[in-house]
Amino acid sequence: MASLTTKELTALEDQISAELTMVKKAQAMAGMVTTPQIQQSLNSFAQKHQQHADTLMTFLQ
Repeated sequence: MASLTTKELTALEDQISAELTMVKKAQAMAGMVTTPQIQQSLNSFAQKHQQHADTLMTFLQ
């Protein structure tokens, strides 16, 4: 695999940060709501964004 440029690395790091922020926000919201269906949706949303972050992190290896 070709090495990434500085610009690509910066963009990748920014996107990973954004994905992790979404995880934290969704988890926080899931902890605040009392409706089980909404909690489940938010937890699913958090899990999906964690998977995105994990996938993006593989490009840094």
